Amino acid sequence: MDPINRIIDGCKAGKQEEFRKLYELYASPMLAVCYRYSKKMADAEDILQEGFVKVFRKIKYYKGSGSFEGWLRRVMVNTAINHYNANLKHSFQDEYDDNIHDKVDETSLSEKVFVEDGVGYEQILMLLQQLPEGYKMVFNMYVLDGLTHKEIAEELNVSENTSKSQLFKARRTLRELLMEKYGKQIQNKI
Repeated sequence: MDPINRIIDGCKAGKQEEFRKLYELYASPMLAVCYRYSKKMADAEDILQEGFVKVFRKIKYYKGSGSFEGWLRRVMVNTAINHYNANLKHSFQDEYDDNIHDKVDETSLSEKVFVEDGVGYEQILMLLQQLPEGYKMVFNMYVLDGLTHKEIAEELNVSENTSKSQLFKARRTLRELLMEKYGKQIQNKI
């Protein structure tokens, strides 16, 4: 049995030491996931803690099909979405403009393109933090976590058209931020 499965089995048996090992193993990469959905690091840390509480309560339901890290990531994303929805004070969502659909580029921003040009993941993450909350949520869910517009609409309680519109606007804003920061260096790549 590999070490992660031993840790998972220990967690299912309620062993505190195994919970600690699991947290130490996954806290850092899951904090990065939570931060993508947060305004500031303190919010990301709150989401991480809440997410691990859920993991510890529900780990008995993890059946071993699929990767554990994928299951854990999904718990963190759902926790971040719930946190966003619970803290949404002013729910202003732009309605979908029928003309926008034709303009939406459904391909994700290629990390390879940016790495080639010296723009790495951390730089993109910092630019994502500058997006308005609605844009950032939809961009993260669609581009980085692979949810469909239908799933996003259900999670955020908006229409699919609003999800598409928010994605279009997020990409447009991100391109503008990239051009501002990196200019001609990436001009022909976005």
